[in-house]
Amino acid sequence: MSQSKRFDLFFNGFNYVVLGIISMMTLLPFLNVIAQSLASTKEVVSGKLMLWPDTFDFSSYRYIFNTGVFFSSLRNTVWITVVGTTVNMAVTSLTAYVCSRRGFSGRKGILLMILFTMLFSGGMIPTFLVVKGTGLMNSLWALVIPSAASAFNILVMREFFESIHESIIESATIDGCNDFGIFVRIVLPLSLPALATFTLFYAVGNWNQYFSAILYLNKSSLWPLQILLRQVVLVGQADIYSAMANDEVLPQPVTIQMATVVLASLPIVIVYPFLQKYFVKGLTLGSVKG
Repeated sequence: MSQSKRFDLFFNGFNYVVLGIISMMTLLPFLNVIAQSLASTKEVVSGKLMLWPDTFDFSSYRYIFNTGVFFSSLRNTVWITVVGTTVNMAVTSLTAYVCSRRGFSGRKGILLMILFTMLFSGGMIPTFLVVKGTGLMNSLWALVIPSAASAFNILVMREFFESIHESIIESATIDGCNDFGIFVRIVLPLSLPALATFTLFYAVGNWNQYFSAILYLNKSSLWPLQILLRQVVLVGQADIYSAMANDEVLPQPVTIQMATVVLASLPIVIVYPFLQKYFVKGLTLGSVKG
C-alpha cells in the first residue's frame, strides 16, 4: 500500500472518529432529556438515570395534554411558522426576482437599500417603538411583519435567479408571458431547491421565535412554545400548567420540564430529515461556477 493511500485511510478514519464523538456529544444529552421525561419520579429523584429508564411513566405527558396551555402555545407557534414563512418567502422571492432583472432600471437603488440594512440597523429600541406605534403590540403579527425578509437571503436568492439562462425568459416573453407569469411559471419551478432551502431556514427561525416574543407579547394566551419552554425550564414554573390541570397531582417538576422540551423540539426534528437533501444545494446557492 502506497504512502498516499495509507494517509488517506488514516485521514478518513480520524474524521470518522472525530465526527462520531461530536455526534455522540450532541445526541446523548437529547436522549437523556427523553429518558427523564419518560422515567418515574423515584428514578429521576435518585439521580441514577442515564439513557434508558427502568420503568416508563407517561404521567408528565398526560398532565401536559390534559391542560390547554401547551396546545394554545403550539397553535400560536404553528400560526407564526406557517404565516411567517409564507410572508418571508413571498417578500424574499419577489424582491430577489425584481433585483435579478437586468432590464429593471431601479434595481441598483433597491440593492443599495438592502445592502445598507446589512451594515446599519435601527436597533432594538427604535424597532420596539415602531412596533408599538403601529399597534402591533400583543399581536402575533408583531413576530411576522418586522422580520418579513432577510437581506442576506434576498441577495443569495437573487444570485440564484440570475443563474437562470436569459434565453428561457426571452422565449417566454416572445410567447406573450408577462413578468408575473414568467416569475410564477418559469422562475419558481426552476428554483425549487432554493425555495425549499430558504423555506426550511425561515420555518426553523419562525418556530424558534423567542426574543421578539418576549418584547412584543405580554399576554400569556399569545405565548409561542419557546416562551412557554422558558417559563417551565428556566424560570422553574413547572406548575404553570396547573391552572387548567383539573386538580391533578403535579408530577415531578423536572419530568414536566423535560417533556415540554421534547414536545417543543419534536416537530422540527421530524421535518429535518426529509429536507436534508436540500442543505447541500443551499450551501452552494449563489456560488461562482468555474
